[in-house]
Amino acid sequence: MARLFDVRRVIGGLFVLYGVIVTLIGIFDGPSELEKAQGVRINLWMGLGMLAFGLLMLLWLRLNPPPPLPEPQAEPEPDEDRAA
Repeated sequence: MARLFDVRRVIGGLFVLYGVIVTLIGIFDGPSELEKAQGVRINLWMGLGMLAFGLLMLLWLRLNPPPPLPEPQAEPEPDEDRAA
C-alpha cells in the first residue's frame, strides 16, 4: 500500500495529466492567444515540458522502485503457565 503513494507516482501522474491538458490547449490556441504571447505557442511548449517531466518521473519510479516493506514480526504469545 505504501508503494501506491510514492511521491514520484503522484508528481509524475499530475504532471502528465496537466501536461496533456495544457498541450491540448496549446494546439487549439486561437489568434488572440498567439498575439498575447508575441507569436509563441507558450501553452504548447509548456505542456510538452510538463508532459516530459511527468514521464521522466514515472520512468524513474519504474527503473528504481521503492524497497519492499519489511514483514511485521509476530509477537511471541505469553505463556499461560507463567500467568497463573
